[in-house]
Amino acid sequence: MNRQLSWKVGGQQGEGIESTGEIFSMALNRQGYYLYGYRHFSSRIKGGHTNNKIRVSTYQTNSISDDLDILVAFDQETIDLNHHELVNGGVIIADSKFSPKLPENSDARLFSIPFTEIASELGTTLMKNMVAVGASAGLLGLQSETFYSVVEQIFMKKGESVVEKNMNAIRAGMEHFIHDVPDDLKDFTLEPGDGKNRMYMIGNDAIALGSLAGGARFMPAYPITPASEIMEYLIKKLPEYGGTVIQTEDEMAACTMAIGANYAGVRSLTASAGPGLSLMMESIGLSGITETPLVIVDTQRGGPSTGLPTKQEQSDLMALIYGTHGEIPKVVMAPSSVEEAFYDAAEAFNIAEEYQVPVILVTDLALSLGKQTVNPLDYSKIEIRRGKLVNEELPELNKGEYFKRYEVTQDGVSPRPVPGTKNGLHHVTGVEHSEEGKPSESTLNRQAQMDKRMRKLNGLPRRFPDPIVKYEEHEKADLLVIGVNSTRGSIQEMIPRLETEGLKVNHGQIRLLHPFPADEMEAMMKKAKNVVVIENNATGQIAQLLKLNTSAKDVKSILKYDGNPFLPSELYNQCKELFAYGNV
Repeated sequence: MNRQLSWKVGGQQGEGIESTGEIFSMALNRQGYYLYGYRHFSSRIKGGHTNNKIRVSTYQTNSISDDLDILVAFDQETIDLNHHELVNGGVIIADSKFSPKLPENSDARLFSIPFTEIASELGTTLMKNMVAVGASAGLLGLQSETFYSVVEQIFMKKGESVVEKNMNAIRAGMEHFIHDVPDDLKDFTLEPGDGKNRMYMIGNDAIALGSLAGGARFMPAYPITPASEIMEYLIKKLPEYGGTVIQTEDEMAACTMAIGANYAGVRSLTASAGPGLSLMMESIGLSGITETPLVIVDTQRGGPSTGLPTKQEQSDLMALIYGTHGEIPKVVMAPSSVEEAFYDAAEAFNIAEEYQVPVILVTDLALSLGKQTVNPLDYSKIEIRRGKLVNEELPELNKGEYFKRYEVTQDGVSPRPVPGTKNGLHHVTGVEHSEEGKPSESTLNRQAQMDKRMRKLNGLPRRFPDPIVKYEEHEKADLLVIGVNSTRGSIQEMIPRLETEGLKVNHGQIRLLHPFPADEMEAMMKKAKNVVVIENNATGQIAQLLKLNTSAKDVKSILKYDGNPFLPSELYNQCKELFAYGNV
C-alpha cells in the first residue's frame, strides 16, 4: 500500500478535464487524504491540451509532485506530452476510442478502456469522464461509494436519475478495469485516509473568504486570469452580507471605484493580474496622496503584455513596489500558503485603514489556482481595526475653516472622517495640498506633507505578523534558501533531501515585500555561509530586493520562467550543482 500517489488527467480543453479532476480529488478529500492539485491549461475557451495533476497523500503536502504514478488520457497528445513524468511501472489509462499507443521510449503499462463506448451505452458520451474516474478508483483500490456524496452534490439539481447514471458510469469503469488487471501489476492501492473533514480550496477562494471575514463589502473588478475566481466567489457571497460586486468596464474604473468606496467608509477591494495592475498605477498614486485606504490583489502570471495568461510567474514584484510615479507609502504583502492567503486578506484591510495607504496582496498563479487541502480556519484570529476613522461629531469649526484631514502628526497618520461627519468638512484632491486638503505648492508644505506620508510605515516590519516565515534549524547553516509565494512548498520538500547529503539548510519565506523586513533578513543571513534565492522570473527580482535593502552582496539565484512552477527535484539538483561546482 502507498502513503502517496500522483494522478493526472489530460485531454482537450472543454472536454471536462477539470471536472474529472475535481470529482476525483473532492472524493478523496472527503476520505481524509491530503491533496495538492495543479492545472495546466491554455489561454482559450476550447481546444488545446490541458491537464490536472493531483497529488494524494496521507500526510500534509504543499507542492506539486516530481513524478507521476497514473495518467488518465482522453487523447494521444496527453500521452505524448506527459508520459515522461511516469515512474517506472507507472500506468496509463486511456480511452480506446483514439487507439492509444505508447511512445517508443516509455516503459509504462497502458490500459485501453472504452470510456466513450461505455458511457454511450449508459445513455450519453458526456459521462466518459465518470468512467475514467471509476477506472482510476479500481486501480487505487477505492470503493465506488467513495464518490457518491460528490456526485450527489454536483448532479442532484438535475435529479436523482442523473446522479444514479453517473454513479453507474463510475461503477462500470471500475468493473471494466478490475476485470482486465494483470496479476503482476504494481500495487497502487492507497493507505486509508484519516477521515477528518478539511477544506479543499484554491488560494483565490481563500482570499475572497478572508476579505469577507475582514469586513469587505464592495468589490469592483474586471475579469482576468488568474484573478477572476475572487470576483466570482464574492459575487455569490457578498450579497448575503449586505455587499455587492460590480463588473467594471476596465481595471482603471475598478481601482478608482474601490478608492471611492473606501473614502466613503466601506471596506472595498479589487483584484487583477499584471496587465490590470499596469492600468491601475496612476490610481494607486491617487490613493497614496489622498491617504485613502485601498486593497488590491495581484495574482501574478507570465508577462509582459498578454504574455502567458494561464502560466506561473513571479515577475510583478518590482512593479508593485516601484511602479507608481512619484513616491508614496504602500504595503506589499505576499502570502505563501492558502491558509496565509485567508488571514492576510483580512489583515490587509486593517493595515490599509490604520496607515491610510494602498495595500497590495500579491500571489502567483500556482498559489491563486493551485488547489490544496487546508486545515480548519480559525475565525477567532480575525479582528477589525479601523485606525483613525472618525464617524462621530467633531468639534465645531470656525467660520471659513476646513477640518485638518491631512494634519501633520508624529506617526504620519491623520484623523479620517467619514463623509457627512458633522464638522469634518475638508477638501480632497490629487494635487499636493495643505492640512485642510486645499491645493498648495508651498515648498515648506510640500516637504511637511511628503515627510508625514513617508514616515507612516517606519515601524511596520516590526509590527507585521511574521514578515518572514522562518525555518531555522541550524545556528550556523551551510545554506539559507529564500523564496516568496508558492515556492514555499517545493523548498520545504527539497530541504530534507539536501540535508541527507550532509548540508545544513535554513529557509526564509518572505511575506512582507515592502516595506522590506531588512533587520530580520540580516539576522537570518548572518547564520548562513551562503544565500540562494528561488524565484519564477528572469531577472532575480527578490535577489535585487535583498541587495537593495540589506548588506547582502554575494547572493545566488535559481530562476525559472518557462511558465511552470518549480518541482522539488529541480531545486534539489540545482542547489547540489551550486555546491558541486564551488559556486556557493
